[in-house]
Order: sequence, then C-alpha cells, then structure tokens
Amino acid sequence: MARTRHKVAYRRRHQNRFSMFLVSLVVVMIMIVVAVKSVDLGRKTDAKVQEELLLDEQIAAEKERAEDIEAFSKEVQTKGYIERVAREKLGLVYEGEIMFKEED
Repeated sequence: MARTRHKVAYRRRHQNRFSMFLVSLVVVMIMIVVAVKSVDLGRKTDAKVQEELLLDEQIAAEKERAEDIEAFSKEVQTKGYIERVAREKLGLVYEGEIMFKEED
C-alpha cells in the first residue's frame, strides 16, 4: 500500500511538472506573439505619422493655392487687368490712340 501511495504521489508530481511546463510554454508563446504584434503596430504607427505629415503639407499647399486663386480673382476684376488683357490679347486701343508694333 505504501508503494501505491508512492506511485500516486510520483504521478501527481510528474503531472504537475508537465502541466507547469505546458502552461509556461503557452505563456512564452503568447509573449512572443504580443512582441511581434507590438513591433508591427509600431511600424504601422510610424507609417501613419509619415502619412499625416504628408497630408499636412498637401493641405498647406492647397491653402496657399486657394489664396493665390482668390488674389487672382480679385486682380481679374480690376480695370487695369481688363485693360492690359484687352491690349495684349485682343489688340484693342483707346480711341485716338496709335499703336506701334515691332517687326519680327
């Protein structure tokens, strides 16, 4: 009977060690997966930061372009611009004005 108790105790100890080994193995595997995912997430975060900086630059460029367009639209409405375009593109002159052209 003493041997039976000894065998049972040995089996329990052996099963406990094996169970602890399996639990430790699972914990280590989970830690590896978490570490790999953390590195991947860090890369994605860096990529998104770079993308955000690029988009900020594009927004600034588009705002500047919008300001240029606004300034141009105001300039187009001035009398001086209309007169200049009429002279350059259409060849119009004021009444009584003489226009001289260079020969090519």
